[in-house]
Amino acid sequence: MARLVAKAARAFLRYLAVEGRCRPGLDVVILPVASWSLASLPRCMSSEAVQRIIDTCDLDQPCGARDRAILLLLGRLGLRGGDIVRMRLSDIDWADARMLVAGKGRREVRLPLPQEVGDAILVYLRGRRAVVGCNRVFLRSRAPWRPLAESSCVSAIVRRAMDRARVSAPTRGAHLLRHSTATAMLREGISLPSIGIVLRHRSVETTAHYAKVDVDLLRSVAQPWLGGAPC
Repeated sequence: MARLVAKAARAFLRYLAVEGRCRPGLDVVILPVASWSLASLPRCMSSEAVQRIIDTCDLDQPCGARDRAILLLLGRLGLRGGDIVRMRLSDIDWADARMLVAGKGRREVRLPLPQEVGDAILVYLRGRRAVVGCNRVFLRSRAPWRPLAESSCVSAIVRRAMDRARVSAPTRGAHLLRHSTATAMLREGISLPSIGIVLRHRSVETTAHYAKVDVDLLRSVAQPWLGGAPC
């Protein structure tokens, strides 16, 4: 927001200079707003809140089994909304309990398929319309039975589940569950490289971003403040 305000102020000063209402060059007085990559804290929820969201799915409803399977994929494996939309039946290796995920840049990774997640997908597929000749896993819950159009459809499913669970969070969407998955794995003692493999991060710096939410770990490596009491 600060960067947008500074940019607008510079543009306004240049406009005033063209109109002759101020002398030229005043726009350079507004300095660039400093920003650092991955400077903010990851926005996430507790494991208990994630479970409450998953438990709101009513399997007696037409979309209940589908939504539960999607939420488990987001909350257990940290998939992106786009991963859910593009998922095909042929991507799931039931015999080996693995799943092929093609993420950003068409990078394909095989992830383990937890028993709970696999069971949820099977419940959904068995109740799905048998007449649908489509290789995509997740379809609309109402006719016409087409695949989910885009990742915003997945985020809408997350928002509705959050409303049902009455869970408040800094953001509302599929990526919130991805961040929560990474944070939960870190707190369970899983190493950053392993988390990076599951989340398919290209850079270890991206995965290290989640270390900032582990307050106990940060406290153990914090150095004393110069001239002050030790931490």
